[in-house]
Amino acid sequence: MSALTENAAPAPFTDEEFRDTLRELPPSAKLVAKVLEDDAPLSQGDLAENSLLPDRTVRYALNRLEESELVDSRYSFTDARKQVYFLTV
Repeated sequence: MSALTENAAPAPFTDEEFRDTLRELPPSAKLVAKVLEDDAPLSQGDLAENSLLPDRTVRYALNRLEESELVDSRYSFTDARKQVYFLTV
């Protein structure tokens, strides 16, 4: 077994569970999730730029996605002052 397989954590949601949870969220959260699906990890500023949503709306969407455990964050490897976001699935 490879090291990647051994260290990989199981996804908290199946695709169906992910979709069902996402379905209950506001449209801005769905758009942010779609942008993250195509190009992750991204900072909040990158998400605002790519989604064409205001920063405040992106922040709200990220909070909702994090509360639902659909998105997680970590510090950026290139700039430790920034957080980057990615889907948990």
